Amino acid sequence: MKKFINKLLVNHSLIYKLFLYIASIILVVYLFPKGGQFKYEFQKGKPWQYENYYAPFDFAIQKSAEEVTAETENIKKNSKQFFEYNEEVVVIVKNEISSKINQLLSKSELTSIQKIELFSKAIKIVNSIYEYGYIETSFISIIEKKQLISIKKGNKIQDIPPYKLYNSSLLFDFINSKIGIQPFTEEESGVLNIISEELKPNVSFDESFTDKVLKENLSQLSYTKGLISEKERIIFKGDIVEGEKLAKLNSIKSEFESQVWSKSNYNWIVFGYSILVALSFLMLLLFLRKYRVEIFENNNKVTFIFFNILLIVLLITLIVKYDAKFVYAAPIVILPLVLKAFFDARLGLFTHVLTVLLLGFIVPNSFEFIFLQIIAGIVTILTISELYKRANLFISVLQITFVYFLAYFAFSIIQEGNAQNLDWDKFLYFSLNGAATLFVLPLIYIFEKMFGLISDESLKELSNTNSKLLHELAEKAPGTFQHSLQVANLAEACANEINANSMLVRTGALYHDIGKMDNPMFFTENQSTNVNPHNELTPKDSAQIIINHIIKGVEKAKKHHLPDRIIDFIRTHHGTTLVYYFYKKEEELRGGEEVEMKYFQYPGPIPFSKETAILMMCDSVEAASKSVKEPTAQAFDNLVEKIVNKQMEDGQFMNADITFKELQTIKKVLKKKLKNIYHLRIEYPE
Repeated sequence: MKKFINKLLVNHSLIYKLFLYIASIILVVYLFPKGGQFKYEFQKGKPWQYENYYAPFDFAIQKSAEEVTAETENIKKNSKQFFEYNEEVVVIVKNEISSKINQLLSKSELTSIQKIELFSKAIKIVNSIYEYGYIETSFISIIEKKQLISIKKGNKIQDIPPYKLYNSSLLFDFINSKIGIQPFTEEESGVLNIISEELKPNVSFDESFTDKVLKENLSQLSYTKGLISEKERIIFKGDIVEGEKLAKLNSIKSEFESQVWSKSNYNWIVFGYSILVALSFLMLLLFLRKYRVEIFENNNKVTFIFFNILLIVLLITLIVKYDAKFVYAAPIVILPLVLKAFFDARLGLFTHVLTVLLLGFIVPNSFEFIFLQIIAGIVTILTISELYKRANLFISVLQITFVYFLAYFAFSIIQEGNAQNLDWDKFLYFSLNGAATLFVLPLIYIFEKMFGLISDESLKELSNTNSKLLHELAEKAPGTFQHSLQVANLAEACANEINANSMLVRTGALYHDIGKMDNPMFFTENQSTNVNPHNELTPKDSAQIIINHIIKGVEKAKKHHLPDRIIDFIRTHHGTTLVYYFYKKEEELRGGEEVEMKYFQYPGPIPFSKETAILMMCDSVEAASKSVKEPTAQAFDNLVEKIVNKQMEDGQFMNADITFKELQTIKKVLKKKLKNIYHLRIEYPE
């Protein structure tokens, strides 16, 4: 049992990776759609590249989205508008008008026959107005759009033209024309006023009944337009995928993806998905193990990479479930941006490609989606060199958006055969995608806090020489501080020449000697007098003090919460080299007797990246340049060659991913910079 527990403890890192691997597979497969997959890929306007295809079962031909939309709009346009006819209003209005006209005529000097005629005219006018109804003014805009409207009178419904309804704008002229010939008599004017005052609208729009009828009509809309029988030919090999053939292929593809699968089929589909997802994640782990060992061995970094992949898969899944048309608004290129900010471009692109391939199982038009996203990812990697510079990010986002526009335009004209049927909404989604990509900077800050990683933006802050730790270094060890500045300038110039991370190496150079703050006077650059404390010590003790600045530097960096990537520079900037001066001094004291090297050797590790290798070279060259008595061009050339070649012979760069060509480039930069620093100036007269 004890051996088993010990094995678990020893292999806990691999066990954690296995758990992360399995958990990620389960989560991604859970998010995938569980319908079947149509095994043929096809595009509108392109030839059918497979054998003659016959229907494997009966299925209905689905109408296209455009056809369904057109029929829906037609139903809405032709759907009837229903209006309620209120009989009670008519009865009340007639009674009021009759009563008031009788009162008016009772006081009139007209004859009985004239009174009856005038009263009869008034009643005819009212009956004419209410024959079909008097509509409220607010509903006039509704009836003007229809050829026929439906009037509900109790249980009866009558379709009439809208012009048969009266409204306030038509009443006055109609009443005037029916009363008599102008000028009106006093009695006629009185009757006219009574009718105008007492008339009230009795027809109103029945919105609830109209909506109910519209919904019933829409519910009867058919989404299919024909039936294909089993073994019926769908398309021949070489036929162009368009028109009716395209509709049939889309229908059977939809049928495959929406079938209700049996439990056995469902399990097989999940099993197939699991294999494909497992292969994708395995490729990522193998890539890390072979080419990014330092990342593979760091569980926190591996978790961070898997977390970002799962985040993108979850985002696309939610968008597709809500509405697949918004899938191009998702800022997927944030994934390579984030990974490039924390790691490197190659890992960012590799992970992006694997993730996009996985998303192909989720999104519609998977080929188009995969092509667009891979191209966008490549452009992202190629265009953004220094993410901490906001202008670079903004320009890169514009370029990515333009590539989206261009690629979609190309796909559209290939499929449609012209540029007239472009979906302009896609261009809006691509623009939203670009705008959302700018969110990468705050996202990087959040990830730094969550996972304890470091980006170029944080490096920029750390490289500020007014920071607390660097200010303390300048106060306690001013010589070391000046040395660090010189090394930082040299290292940055070298990194720029070989396309390494210049911001990282500059920041690492500024902090690489912070361990000298505890005993600054034991380092020659801080000795302002001729007093050398090493004169009182043995070479072995002096060497230990010099070597200890590595350990003290690491301790101080951890105390001030410096990131691990910066601490790596402190650990590796001397590699496993010797404190050569005191080693030789010990040899002299022993009269040439062999000296144990372990007391004079730095603990390492040796540099494991281009950046840490650059710092080792620049640190050694800058320190040695101070001892050159005659600063000539030849002297500096010899110095650089001697130091860098010695480090190569000692195997200090074996683990660093750096080529001979890059080493030669670094040598040239160092020689040039040293000559510029130590060039002779004109002697000014006294």
